Amino acid sequence: MLFPVFWLSASGLAHKTAVFSSLLGTLLIIWTPLILVGTPVTAEQLSKPLLFPFMMAGFSFAVVSMTAHLDRQRLAVLAKDVQLRAALDASRRRERLLSTVLDAIPVGVVVVDAQGHHQLMNSTQQTFQAFAVPDHVEDPAEKDLLLFGSDKVTPLGAEARPVRRAVLGESFTNCDLWVGSGDRARAFSTTARTMKDADGNYDGAVISFHDITDMLAALAAKDDFVARVSHEFRTPLSSILGYASLIMDDGQDLPSEVTSSLAVIERNAERLLGLVNDLLATKSMIFQPAPTDFAQLVAHSLAAAAPSATANAVTLHSSVEGPMPVVVDAGRIGQVLDNLISNAIKYSPDGGAVTVRAWTEGEELLCTIQDTGIGMNNTEQAEAFTKFFRADLALKRAIPGLGLGLLITKSIVEMHGGAISLQSAPGAGTTIRFTLPQSVSTHGVLHDR
Repeated sequence: MLFPVFWLSASGLAHKTAVFSSLLGTLLIIWTPLILVGTPVTAEQLSKPLLFPFMMAGFSFAVVSMTAHLDRQRLAVLAKDVQLRAALDASRRRERLLSTVLDAIPVGVVVVDAQGHHQLMNSTQQTFQAFAVPDHVEDPAEKDLLLFGSDKVTPLGAEARPVRRAVLGESFTNCDLWVGSGDRARAFSTTARTMKDADGNYDGAVISFHDITDMLAALAAKDDFVARVSHEFRTPLSSILGYASLIMDDGQDLPSEVTSSLAVIERNAERLLGLVNDLLATKSMIFQPAPTDFAQLVAHSLAAAAPSATANAVTLHSSVEGPMPVVVDAGRIGQVLDNLISNAIKYSPDGGAVTVRAWTEGEELLCTIQDTGIGMNNTEQAEAFTKFFRADLALKRAIPGLGLGLLITKSIVEMHGGAISLQSAPGAGTTIRFTLPQSVSTHGVLHDR
């Protein structure tokens, strides 16, 4: 009897019917011989074998329960399989999309795992890496690739190479190097970011390579052009200033309108010469530090800026208490103060206030120049210290300038070992802060800024 009961119960048909049919079928098999004998059947004869049908019913119930549980598990596995297949398809689509995007961008990308093995290299990077492969070498190791420093001559050591640095867990931005030699040499700017696993341990890195060869060539051509034009302007301007000064010194009997016109010529020629000097100053600056009173430098710059502040209805304030001894190049730091104070006045065309503060913290001198002028947005702040940058509102209001003052200022401050930063908001003014070490003991020259 076990086999038909098991088959019926495990068939997956109606579960309750299977249990009832097992019970009823077993009773009929047991009672049928008693009934067919032909003699009267007593209740005792019918009840005596009832234990066995109920055992069959229990067995049927157990098989039905086990079958139902297995069916639920099977359906769950099938559903999970559908989900996994869908996730796998989605993952493959994302992988194809990522691969297509990486191959489409003009930036080389390399991905390495925790052991430093290459996991991914897009087609752009494969092209870039071809420049670094030495002649007659089919499969070079990393140490064999032709990588050089910014001078295009000094080979990069193993620990200085971008991929090796990233494998060692270092993150960096805009690290410049040259790849290849001779006519095939290309300049690249490299950036690396490390990856971490769930426990915060190093789990690989992504390194990008951006070809900047054409940009460097364009910058060099632009700097050469600016230097040549500036030098050509300087000689005639000096002559104009010299002769205008001679005429004004010797022409005591000249009519007043002629004297006034000569003053205009001299003033504008001086302004042009100042702009030319600014252009040349971005190429090379020499500084010679010496003991100086910073408070006195601030006082001189404020005194020089007073006429333009009056013309712009700007009030000048100073919170600098002297003496403040520092060892700097007084002329260059005076140029920094002149640039920042004149900018603060110039970019406050509707009047306002300019406040200069200075104090010392430890071995550093800190100075801020704050104005209440037109201010700058976030994008303009990010570009403020770049060459020839002018804010949109300054251009709209025709505020004069070449966009060199902040660049020169930043170069001078950094040349002294200091730092400069800017905070601003449209319509709320600008605050520029710079720091200087109180002692600068070396003489130096800053080139190619």
